Amino acid sequence: MNLKSEFDFELSNDTILSKLAISKGMKTWLELIKFVSSLPYGRNKNRYDLSLVLKEGKGTCSSKHTFLKAVANEKNQNKVKLILGLYRMNNLNTPRIGNELIKHSLNYIPEAHCYLKIGEERLDITTSDSNFSKIEKSLIEEIEIEPNQVSEYKVEYHKKFIKEWIIENKIKYNFNEVWVIRENCIKNIENSN
Repeated sequence: MNLKSEFDFELSNDTILSKLAISKGMKTWLELIKFVSSLPYGRNKNRYDLSLVLKEGKGTCSSKHTFLKAVANEKNQNKVKLILGLYRMNNLNTPRIGNELIKHSLNYIPEAHCYLKIGEERLDITTSDSNFSKIEKSLIEEIEIEPNQVSEYKVEYHKKFIKEWIIENKIKYNFNEVWVIRENCIKNIENSN
């Protein structure tokens, strides 16, 4: 992660999420980014409670980036954008998914991935070794979303895209089967921590 110091700002005790970050020892947004990227990958108990990223000490691409975007919003840092990108998830760009795709003779599954965009720089802090360049060539499309869209909107957008992909590509599995394969990929990522 080579985020420039010009994108840094002080956290403050007068906002909810920043105050929580300060209680965990962070003073600046860049310190918070580094800390959040070091947290293990894992789903939080409640996808609507962004504070769980720090309280539970884990998060997914959605919860971690949404948490950071919400902290930026608290400080009116409008240059920080939350991006929903769809990419062709496969064993090369996401090796921790295991053999699920190979087992089902699929080259890839469209995956909805959240990350931040600041200026022209895309920032993926899902894990400490995440690097947007790993998926960049597999990117299908991206849209900017707000933190309140990461739960239902993101999931519905993703499901709709997969349903269309199944039809357009004459995939031999129905939507429910593909979704189970995808969920198994995500569980493999979570279990590889």
